Amino acid sequence: MAGSGLASRLYRGEAGLNIIGRRKLWFTVAGALILIAVLSVSLRGFSLGIEFAGGNSFQIPASVGTLERAEEQVDEALATVGDGAEVVTAQKVGGTGGDFYEMRTTQLSAEQANEVKAEIAREFGIDPAQISGNQVSEAWGSQVTERALLGLLIFIAVVMVYLILRFEWRMAVAAVASLVMNLILTAGIYSLVGFEVTPSTIIGFLTILGFALYDVVVVFDKVQENTRGITASNNQTYGEAANLAINQSLMRSLNTSVVALLPVGGLLFIGAGLLGAGTLKDLGLVLFVGMAVAFLTSILLATPLLVLLKNYDPRIQAHTKRVLARRGAIERGEISPKGAPRTGTETAAAVDPEAAALAGAAPKVGARPVGKRSGGTARGGRPAGGGGNRPGGKRR
Repeated sequence: MAGSGLASRLYRGEAGLNIIGRRKLWFTVAGALILIAVLSVSLRGFSLGIEFAGGNSFQIPASVGTLERAEEQVDEALATVGDGAEVVTAQKVGGTGGDFYEMRTTQLSAEQANEVKAEIAREFGIDPAQISGNQVSEAWGSQVTERALLGLLIFIAVVMVYLILRFEWRMAVAAVASLVMNLILTAGIYSLVGFEVTPSTIIGFLTILGFALYDVVVVFDKVQENTRGITASNNQTYGEAANLAINQSLMRSLNTSVVALLPVGGLLFIGAGLLGAGTLKDLGLVLFVGMAVAFLTSILLATPLLVLLKNYDPRIQAHTKRVLARRGAIERGEISPKGAPRTGTETAAAVDPEAAALAGAAPKVGARPVGKRSGGTARGGRPAGGGGNRPGGKRR
């Protein structure tokens, strides 16, 4: 039936995906990915833009030819000054005065920059005034990094306070752990693939934190709804109620992520890829990677970590034991599941000994009192021989 497909069951929250039950697997995968990311950042590092590493940039009119030819000519010009100077990045950028190629190089002195500029103009046969150059110090990038780290710490502190007031401290710890995991994995992807880190990348890192937090709060809100007053009944454990909440909110989180990724993907692949707007690439790339990772961490890490923390609560531990003990009694046939009909062969003691004892001790509502009958009377106090109140002798 079409209505029983996976997509329809996801929409109804009836997919039955066992996310919580496989939390050891998710924790193992997360630990391995974190290890890879940390090793990559420690050993390989990041591909820093000139705003962080320092360097020079040259803007050359796009009318000189293709981007590849322009990059080759600039490399030849840099070879004349020595010191291992080279082009770090090359991209086509549009401006009010027309398109131009931006060549970012390693650090050059003022004299070397002028020599390279003159050599580029000579090779392309254009006026040196048509080529503009800038020099960027790495100190500016250090200031941006310090401000970004300060903003990150303030954001995490505010988020912790909000989640503690809105939910509880365990949910706050699980949500912040998910955010940190999101940042580490995104940074690891940047380090492994060699994406260039620019100020736009830092802005994107801070932006994805808000999206990741929203996704986690949506799931936690459903978890709180399903687990409210859960210790009052013995039908399901906290982990099972949390797993049901994931299934019920999975499609909503997926739809939110897809809707958010579509415009970011258009910004990245159309704006930066097809139209050549290189300035959009740095921002679009970190948003695309971070949002995709945020969806996975909110489902596979935040809620399983919350369940792990809640299982250390003595109240939840005692409740889990009661639920498991009740299920064991049902499997052994000592009690019947709630709402199950009794069979004719079941005795009251087999169904529920305690309930049977109470039922035997209490009379039914509206029933006549049952007492010991006297030997010479029948029902209603009449004589045993019948005949109303007449004596029991012979009739005349």
